[in-house]
Amino acid sequence: MSDPRIQRISDAIRVIPDFPKPGILFQDVTTILLDPQAFQDSIDIMAEKYASEGVDVIAGFEARGLIFGAPLALALNIPFVPLRKPGKLPGETISATYETEYSTDKIEMHTGAVKEGQKVLLVDDLIATGGTLGAGIDLITKAKANVMGCACIIELPELEGRKKLGDIPLFVLVEKEDMAS
Repeated sequence: MSDPRIQRISDAIRVIPDFPKPGILFQDVTTILLDPQAFQDSIDIMAEKYASEGVDVIAGFEARGLIFGAPLALALNIPFVPLRKPGKLPGETISATYETEYSTDKIEMHTGAVKEGQKVLLVDDLIATGGTLGAGIDLITKAKANVMGCACIIELPELEGRKKLGDIPLFVLVEKEDMAS
């Protein structure tokens, strides 16, 4: 039997055709935030998945990974580490560069925010080509911690982003299409 919460989450996602370029169906997760039950469902389902997996810390990507990662960390009663764009964090940082389907980018985190040997769950809104999550894996590895999994609201499977994660497990709530037919 399928979980009705998944359908509620899927229904709450707005699709915007031809954004950011023609032929793309942009999956806008910000509309989940307009539906408190769908938002709560997304956090609850991920918390249920990871409650007994021994996660030490959650690291969430700017911008929408912060929105879903922070409440998940609260639900699991563990620390949250923001992964930000360059120049957004005030202290000493470490960084990783990556390519997305649209650009080359960089993420940073505070030095020492993740401790050596910790089990880290990476959280983002969506996995497309896997570039962002791949950079997160590189960043956490630089900190000598271990990425035990990645969690996203949406996966665009035809872009094969899972391949960039190697053997790191990926948990997604909803699969969607990226291209307009």
